[in-house]
Amino acid sequence: MPQRRVCMRHIGEVLRLAAQGLSYHEISRSVGISRTSVHNYLERAQRAGLRWPLPENLDAAELEARLFKRDEDANRSGRPEPDWSEVRREHKRGKHVTLQLLHLEYKQAHPDGWGYTQFCRHYKGWLERQDVVMRLEYAAGERMFVDFAGDTMPITDRQTGQVWDAQIFVSVLGASGYLYAEATRGQDLASWLGAHVRALEFYGGSARVVVPDNLKAGVSKACWYEPELNPSYLDWARWYALAVLPTRPARPTDKGAVEAGVLTVERWVLAPLRKRRFFSLAELNAAIAERVASVNERPFRGQASSRRALFDELERDALQPLPSTRYEFAIWKPAKVNIDYHVEFETRLYSVPYRLVREAVEVRATATVVEVFHRGRRVASHVREYGRRRFITNAEHMPAAHRAHLEWTPSRLVSWAASVGQPVAQLVETILNTRPHPEHGYRACLGVMRLAKRYGPERLTAACQRALATGGTSYASVDAILKHDLDRAPLAIEPVAKVVPIHHANLRGAAYYQQLLLEA
Repeated sequence: MPQRRVCMRHIGEVLRLAAQGLSYHEISRSVGISRTSVHNYLERAQRAGLRWPLPENLDAAELEARLFKRDEDANRSGRPEPDWSEVRREHKRGKHVTLQLLHLEYKQAHPDGWGYTQFCRHYKGWLERQDVVMRLEYAAGERMFVDFAGDTMPITDRQTGQVWDAQIFVSVLGASGYLYAEATRGQDLASWLGAHVRALEFYGGSARVVVPDNLKAGVSKACWYEPELNPSYLDWARWYALAVLPTRPARPTDKGAVEAGVLTVERWVLAPLRKRRFFSLAELNAAIAERVASVNERPFRGQASSRRALFDELERDALQPLPSTRYEFAIWKPAKVNIDYHVEFETRLYSVPYRLVREAVEVRATATVVEVFHRGRRVASHVREYGRRRFITNAEHMPAAHRAHLEWTPSRLVSWAASVGQPVAQLVETILNTRPHPEHGYRACLGVMRLAKRYGPERLTAACQRALATGGTSYASVDAILKHDLDRAPLAIEPVAKVVPIHHANLRGAAYYQQLLLEA
């Protein structure tokens, strides 16, 4: 009670100045408190029969007891007291069910009951005596708080005996405190969003707002005013039609519900499992689910209701329905369209309409599909491929008339190469002619151009000549030759070995067998 301690420091000074005949305004300025507080302290002192100078044997504890005795008496004044659990339950039903409305209903049932101010004060006092979750005032279905616990759980690999630590994801619904927890392999983006999806499926619906901590997986850039969300996190939020409101940096009170939920999980879920040995994530999650169900069923301290009861009564029907299909984890990556009208994602090159050459785009990749977006509009979609580096080209994306309206064409690349040296032109022609489409060789040709800037035309010409002689007609071969200074080493071409006929009595030759056939 910080305010109560301030009162004790100033009450003597207020009485002393009042005894000297100073006005409320003058006492307020002198002591540094409001005029309302001055009036309140003097009124309490008058009711308690205290005046300046105070008795010498009156210590601070006794002074506080005498001045604030009325608060305790008010609770025993005989006024009808409402069922605060019911008041809280009704208050959480929605933002339109205000304390003012609940007080009016209380007064209709009890005309001699408390006024609005006393009603709110007693309600607040009752809340402060409840569990942390019971104190939280959020409308049903409004908020879901999420975080990783500080504690981890060890999992042992059966084959190797190696032990690794599983991370514990925790989510809490704001109105009921209904808990969900699961173990994940790490705190990476895929684990983070996968746990979100399973949490919503556990609840059977989604809240309207999700409040995460400024975890790197969810928030790319922590900021007090405008935190920058990870694009995949934002994609997930749009899929479930909810908003993500990260907590302010260094403000744990913004997510008090999940802080309490994490503490509950660590004490009543993880701690009881500390002596068990787990050999898989599924085994650990089965044990966690069993413990979480027990916690959700347990009544709050001093109350008959539990998290599960509040969820069933208040929050289940207030949640938004889930979409018909499950969210599929997607990675977003910024990219720029190359002159070959392809963008690269994990060593594969996917085509986009040729008109977007050199435009900035975004690549969205799921486990099965790669999509390309330009200014928020999808411009290309491909089946995702895995394995070796190669081009995935949609014929509709290719320009007509031999790509004449692109800045770079095969003929221009060959002309540039010829200006450097004939071996360079021959290498470029070979690269373009050995690809399914000439555009697939553009990147390699551009790479050769960069090598000319780095090493000079003379060295590049020598390197291309060596590459052609050894059959290494690729950008990678030329780059390796220049890196290892092989272009400066003499090219040793072994002469073709001359075949010398062998004469021996046991070697009969073709004529011998032909004669045998004739005699037969």
